[in-house]
Amino acid sequence: MTHPERNAPIDTVVFDMDGTLVDTNYHHAVAWFRAFQRFDVTPALWRIHRAIGMGGDKLVEAVAGEDVEERHGDDLRDAWTEEFDALLPEVRPFAGAVPLLEDVRGRGLRLVLASSGEKEHVDHYLDLLQGHELAEAWTTSDDAEQSKPAPDLIQIAMSKVEGAHAVMIGDSTWDAKAAEKAGLPTYALRTGGFSVEELKAAGARRVYDSLEEMRDDLDRLVGSE
Repeated sequence: MTHPERNAPIDTVVFDMDGTLVDTNYHHAVAWFRAFQRFDVTPALWRIHRAIGMGGDKLVEAVAGEDVEERHGDDLRDAWTEEFDALLPEVRPFAGAVPLLEDVRGRGLRLVLASSGEKEHVDHYLDLLQGHELAEAWTTSDDAEQSKPAPDLIQIAMSKVEGAHAVMIGDSTWDAKAAEKAGLPTYALRTGGFSVEELKAAGARRVYDSLEEMRDDLDRLVGSE
């Protein structure tokens, strides 16, 4: 298990990418809405948004019910890919993302970028974040059988590096729940649209308004208070 013992120094930081480092959550919500519309299913956009951060293997049923998943699940996910591909050029990193990653590596910490996104999407994010140069490892949807809130993706991300004590950085309640199952503490960003109270209730130790604020607090964060 790669979780920090009490007061143990952190040697590995696992970052969620979607919604944490790159501003994609609302693009995802719109792409899912358009995908559902292809099948004459019209869930409220706020319900879709609340499920972003959960993997597509779970989102369809969570948003639209078991019947829609059984009848259209795989086709909906294919439609979502097509819709999101069209929006991908609009995706931008959040302010302060690259400097934060550079600071993490500059402190000698291992850096893992975790995503359940498709390989082509993850490659685009890595280009935006200088991730190919800065990260020691990253994940895609090909790496895990189950997506968040299952812990699989985080466990696989950690298996790619030899870190002993790690923390998870995410933007959603699903990140915090998955990290807890994997034995990692979570520090959260409000960039996913979840409230401070929700994120803390899901297990986040602290919640930050921005990546710049997190970077300013990095000494305390990696000190595993």
